[in-house]
Amino acid sequence: MTAADPEQTFFEDPSLDRALAMIMVLAAELAVTRDRLRSLEVLLQNAGTISAGALDSYRPEPAEEAALAVDSSAMAQQLMEAAKGTQASRSARADNEERFA
Repeated sequence: MTAADPEQTFFEDPSLDRALAMIMVLAAELAVTRDRLRSLEVLLQNAGTISAGALDSYRPEPAEEAALAVDSSAMAQQLMEAAKGTQASRSARADNEERFA
């Protein structure tokens, strides 16, 4: 896609298209997160590593809390990209195959 290509539109108001793009980014993130979290919990419970309620009572250490904040900020930045009014296709991260295999 080049800068001269028109933006794909679904609604008369371009802000609705941007909002839809933001919603789709959130939906995709949520779907992946839920699947991975469920799988991780099952694996850990089956291995006897954690109990069924351990995740609910977990409180991160300060270093982990800082790492979570960095990840959260990156996700928010990606979400806000959709509000700028331009769409761009991005390649998958180079490590996606390893991460999701």
